Amino acid sequence: MGDTSDPIASSRIEYLVGELTEDAVDPDPLTQLRRWIEDAHEAGLPEASTSMLATVDADGIPDVRAMLVRGVDHRGVCFYTNLRSATGQQLAANPAAALAFYWQPLERQVRLRGRVEPVSDAESDEYFASRPRGSQLSAWASQQSEPIADRDALDAQAEAVEHRFGDGEIPRPEHWGGFRLWADEVEFWQGRPARLHDRLRFRRSEGSGWVLERLQP
Repeated sequence: MGDTSDPIASSRIEYLVGELTEDAVDPDPLTQLRRWIEDAHEAGLPEASTSMLATVDADGIPDVRAMLVRGVDHRGVCFYTNLRSATGQQLAANPAAALAFYWQPLERQVRLRGRVEPVSDAESDEYFASRPRGSQLSAWASQQSEPIADRDALDAQAEAVEHRFGDGEIPRPEHWGGFRLWADEVEFWQGRPARLHDRLRFRRSEGSGWVLERLQP
């Protein structure tokens, strides 16, 4: 028997919130993804569009981080970052990625895999202009993923950028922009009792759109 005193080994709940059937999902998985993100938002879950983004570094070792998704449409899933960061450099060298969403109170998960392409400059400009001013300044101040001596040094960089722009408009830095994941696979997961979860996977098929299949849990 397992060690019931270990909160990691013994943590377990029954999934009872819902079910997922083939006739309940939209034939377009990206439309279905939007619905589930909207459900999470309406349920009051914080940062409902938060995903985990996985990339691969130059040595072929996976890397993962939390990433806010900022757009979902028929073209794919869009997110933004510093292009000189580890994320940006890894995607430039190997333009493929995976995304995972998990909304525990709804007992739902979505996984996507596919190729990644930069969004247009116009899209990056439009989104950057919509960001809070503090976030715009941070995009200039932080050399994302690079080492720094201490917090005081980071604060000094931020103060210098704030002084540079004053009360004026803040343009998008050339080293900051967006990516779009063009999914080839999208899997929807709904927790069910006794770990017999519902898993529905969409696979993109040449000439026939999306193929839907049920996976064993």
